Amino acid sequence: MKDIFDKIKANMGPIGDHAKESHGYFTFPKLTGDINPHMDFRGKKLLNWSLNNYLGLANHPEVRKTDTEGAEKFGLAAPMGARMMSGNSDYHEDLEKGLSTLVQKEDTILCNFGYQAVVSAIDAIVDRHDVIVYDAESHACILDGVRLHMGKRYVFKHNDIEDFEKQMVRATKLAETTGGAILVITEGVFGMRGDQGKLKEIIDLKKKFSFRLFVDDAHGVGTMGPNGGGTGEEQHCQDGIDIYFGTFAKSFALIGGFLSSNKEIITFLRYNMRSQIFAKSLPLPLVYGLLKRLELLNKHPEYRTKLWEIANSLQKGLVNAGFNIGDTNTMVTPVYMNGSIPEATNMVIDLRENFGIFCSMVVYPVIPKGMIILRLIPTATHTQEDVKYTIESFSKIKDKLYGGVYKADKIREGFSQAL
Repeated sequence: MKDIFDKIKANMGPIGDHAKESHGYFTFPKLTGDINPHMDFRGKKLLNWSLNNYLGLANHPEVRKTDTEGAEKFGLAAPMGARMMSGNSDYHEDLEKGLSTLVQKEDTILCNFGYQAVVSAIDAIVDRHDVIVYDAESHACILDGVRLHMGKRYVFKHNDIEDFEKQMVRATKLAETTGGAILVITEGVFGMRGDQGKLKEIIDLKKKFSFRLFVDDAHGVGTMGPNGGGTGEEQHCQDGIDIYFGTFAKSFALIGGFLSSNKEIITFLRYNMRSQIFAKSLPLPLVYGLLKRLELLNKHPEYRTKLWEIANSLQKGLVNAGFNIGDTNTMVTPVYMNGSIPEATNMVIDLRENFGIFCSMVVYPVIPKGMIILRLIPTATHTQEDVKYTIESFSKIKDKLYGGVYKADKIREGFSQAL
């Protein structure tokens, strides 16, 4: 018989296997100072493109003031207990009402952690007779929710409506046999590629197939649509989204999440989502701070306008400089290059140590071998000077990459001193 710890030590996982070399630099880096586009990393001030602080609320003076007031007023413990038992408050209910208005749904349930909310909602909604159909590039929280499903699931190629229809034919045939129903799951904004989910096209197919649509709009709430109501609002099809998920970890610059739907479905979730029934309620200081964030989001559309000015300027400048940013039609900005993992690591170290730019690197196994993505997240607090400098710097590192500079052993040895 094996010792389970020995098994773990022998296989630390595709990322964990490189922990010794990457920890503290590529993984688990420590960014310090006030949350803004320029933060400290290992003793240097870097231009930061890796925070999902889309509207710049994380360090907004009114937000900081309200967060302090909330902690002083309630303490960090309140309310004690799960929401159903002893953890409810007028503040929680007021926030739910405000969010329902924002995303144009009848009712909302707050969740103490966004990732957990998606997993738990999927688990609660479907049973073993039901069928799930989901996009191949769905976020990990969706994949984990699908893994809990005891019934059948079908995956369709990313944003491929023709393949979606093929999977729906299969799902329909099976659901008719089992006596179950079909839940379709996709995203409003795909956080890696930056493209929008084809919500309108999927919703139009409700005329042909019977299903309910669950949309994870973590990146879309607060950023997409004329009022920040999300990707469904942007595509003029919010009514067709049956269950809408949003997070507080991006535009709202906090933690937690919410699910919105009609009153009957939200009532069902209140009484059946195990992660909320058996877990402590979202702390009052956070709820109090979220009410202020929601107020600012509603009162200041110029924050969203500024975000899009920066995003559009960044993306247009990158394309004009000869970069491939894929199919993004949101603020998420992936920059695609070709190269090996060692080249990618050398390039990122060069960016951080010599150009003063911090951004996320994505390589295999997240994407195919030989491809590199540098993922940029613009915010309302970035400036045009930040954009100009970044494009100039990226042009230089691209020349180095394709000129073979990052392949050189001596360069790698020199860069290794930074680790």
